Amino acid sequence: MPVKVQEADFDVGAEIAAFRRADPGIGAIASFIGLVRDVNEGDAIAGLSLEHYPGMTEKALAGIIDEAKQRWDIIDALVIHRVGALKPLDQIVLVVVSSAHRGASFEACEFIMDYLKTRAPFWKKEQTAQGPRWVEARASDDQAAERWHKG
Repeated sequence: MPVKVQEADFDVGAEIAAFRRADPGIGAIASFIGLVRDVNEGDAIAGLSLEHYPGMTEKALAGIIDEAKQRWDIIDALVIHRVGALKPLDQIVLVVVSSAHRGASFEACEFIMDYLKTRAPFWKKEQTAQGPRWVEARASDDQAAERWHKG
């Protein structure tokens, strides 16, 4: 399954190894791993909780992968996104893209991550010394996703 939303951590090496065994035509794999930072907007972060809308989230992520497959000549893509309570240095997200050649994998991986940040229904609440706070959408994420719009 190309989309997994889960509380459990993931083993990057095992996930990529399983992913690459799927097709002997794979010549390139690009990946991205997102981690929990210990600082955001100048404030120390003790942890965060990620919420999602089950069913809707997986459908949105699958749609992003489908769009990447339409735009680039990729073989497949995988997105694993964690939900629940996380602490600094924990892995949040893994995006893996395979193709015959590296260019398509790099671009599709970046596209998937940019769209995931702006289109996937996840909500983050950070734990700070001042108390919990919801993380607002970032203009920089919107700008990164905007460059992929067909015009």
